[in-house]
This record gives sequence, C-alpha cells and structure tokens, in this order.
Amino acid sequence: MALKAVHVSDVPNLDQLPENSSLAHYSTRFSKVVDVGKASFRIPKFLVIGHRGSGMNILQSSDRRMKAIKENSILSFNYAGKFPVDFIEFDVQVTKDDCPVIFHDDFILSQENGAIFEKRVTELRLSEFLCYGHQREAGKVGKSLMRKTKDGKIVSWGVETDDSLCTLQEAFQKVEPSLGFNIEIKFDDHIVYQQDYLIHVLQVILQVVFEYAKDRPIIFSSFHPDAAQLVRKLQTTYPVFFLTNGGTEIYYDVRRNSLEEAMKLCLGSGLQGIVSEVKAIFRNPGAVTKIKEAKLSLLTYGKLNNVSEAVYVQHLMGVDGVIVDLVQEITEAVSQLIKPSKEGGVEEDISSERAGEMEVRTKPQFSQLELSFLLKLIPQLIDI
Repeated sequence: MALKAVHVSDVPNLDQLPENSSLAHYSTRFSKVVDVGKASFRIPKFLVIGHRGSGMNILQSSDRRMKAIKENSILSFNYAGKFPVDFIEFDVQVTKDDCPVIFHDDFILSQENGAIFEKRVTELRLSEFLCYGHQREAGKVGKSLMRKTKDGKIVSWGVETDDSLCTLQEAFQKVEPSLGFNIEIKFDDHIVYQQDYLIHVLQVILQVVFEYAKDRPIIFSSFHPDAAQLVRKLQTTYPVFFLTNGGTEIYYDVRRNSLEEAMKLCLGSGLQGIVSEVKAIFRNPGAVTKIKEAKLSLLTYGKLNNVSEAVYVQHLMGVDGVIVDLVQEITEAVSQLIKPSKEGGVEEDISSERAGEMEVRTKPQFSQLELSFLLKLIPQLIDI
C-alpha cells in the first residue's frame, strides 16, 4: 500500500459512549478504582494480564503448558478468568467483509493434499476464516490449521485442549464480564497503510466495542504508531497504550525503536501509557523513572514475565503490570509477594510477620543498594 501521511488532527472524534463511562465503576477484580476519565488514567494496583488468554502457544516447546489450550480462544480467555488476572490480552484484525476477529498471526496456514497454503487473515471473509481449525458444530471438520515457528518450520497447530477461532463480538458475549480486555490492534509490520484504511479498520473495531463492551474494562494497544494515535483521536473513553520493543528490535519507523521515542509519541498524542518488551526496561531501568515522572502508565510483555522473580523486581522498579503466559503461576506469586492495602490504593509487600500464618514462598528481600546492583547486572545476564 502506498504511503500517505496520517493527519491525526483532521480525524473526527467518534466517541459514542456515555460521558461517565469508564473503568471506574465495574471491575470487581480491582482493589481500588481504575480511573479512566477523559483527562486522566491511573492504575492503582499491580496488574497481571493473561497473554492471548491463558498464554500463547509455542508448539515446538517441551513445556506442555505452552501447548495446553488454544491461544486467543474463548476457552483460553475463560480459563484465564479462573485466576485473579485483571485483564486478558488478545490480538484483533479485521476481515475482508469488515468483521473484527481474534488471531495473532498475519497469515493462516493450512495443508491440503500435501501442499501448504498461506492466506492473509485480512483478505479472508469471516465465513472463510472460521472454517479453519476446530469447529463448534458437532461432526463438522474444519480445514487443517498450521503454524510457522520462529525458525521457519511449519508444524500442525496441535494443543491438548482445542477451541474454534472467534470474533471480537463473541469474546464480549461469552467471556466473564468483569474480566478486562487489553485489545491489541494488529497490523502487518511489512505494509505501509493508507490513512483511510487505518481509520476504516479502527472504526469497525470501535463499533463492536461501543455496542458490546458495556461495563467491561478496556485498554487499547498497538505497535503501529499512527494507529495508536488514531484510536486516541477516535475515542476518549478508553485508554490507549503504545506497544514497543523498546529498541530490542530495530524498525524503519524510529518511533518504534526506543522507550524515549515511545514516551515522546505518548506525550505528544495524549496516549495514556506504554507496553514495553521487558528486556528493554531491564536494559534501561532509568527509563522507568522518566516514564513515571511523565505520568504515563507502564506495562511489560515478554518471556521474562513468566519468571516470578523478574516480575517482583519490576514491581519494585515501579512497573504497573505484566502480560504473562503462565497465568496460574504468576498470579499465585503476585498474590504472595504483593498485597494491596485496604485504604488509599497503595500496594504493600507481605510483611514478615505474616510469613508464619501461611505456607508461601519466601519474598525476595532487596535493599535499595541491592536493587541498584541487580538493575546494573540484569542487562549482562539476559540476551538483549
């Protein structure tokens, strides 16, 4: 697609929700109010967010937990909801006939008569999209669903508990309503999109959100800088976060290449926060302080978020929440290590006096000097 500048200031605001709609009055999962007024956004507790529901699928992994339940499915979302997660994160694309569907990869791969076929999700009609993989109707067999691994191998998308592909509307209708949705709006990194196309896709997604969200907590996010700006311009009810690798990968668009650029984009466009690859904040811990001083919220994603000690260090650093695959393990660790106070919305660490009251793992004890040392050491210990 040809390059065309996105003039955000020229885009009309399409906010259709009531003036008082926010996360403030509905999530029983939050210990205190999550304020999402038009002028402010604050996260009062350390959030745990289920990645693609109860975790992404890594089909080549020897860890059966990474192949337990089909990612980005209603089954995965509701399974995550059995644990004290605050949100689930999932990926939304729009089909050729304007239906928002939940699917991570840009392409669907299938095998027919021994040959592998690849079709772009956004070039399929909804009926075609839903024909792949597990089918809800008894006796109906779907087309095979394959996946390309990071090393280029194409393998069958086999999981222990399968489920069918789904739409955004179905997620709103079939997932526990108090469970927040972190809706990542997906675009292909290798395509330069026209302004009109971006606006159209976002309007289609927002139409479903406006109609079905009701009192559900919502956070929008996107790796696409222009899309993130446009979502913020098109509506002011729900917070919008900019997703970034924080420099762990380099892109042609410089806005994607550092936490500093992410901050600049957020502050210049009125976005409420950043979702960063966790390695980026461990490599550059000073950026966390700058982000917080700028009154931006900060969430992280990445494999290190499946390590409870790494999650706890982030809490000490001031990170507001983590997107995780191992939902059960990390929610248990967070509940043991971090306790919301009853008043004021400020979290407290579990005191040593309570340690004898229940059998829990010992909370890591870090002095400020030790924490400083850890933050200097971590970049040398991880592959960044």
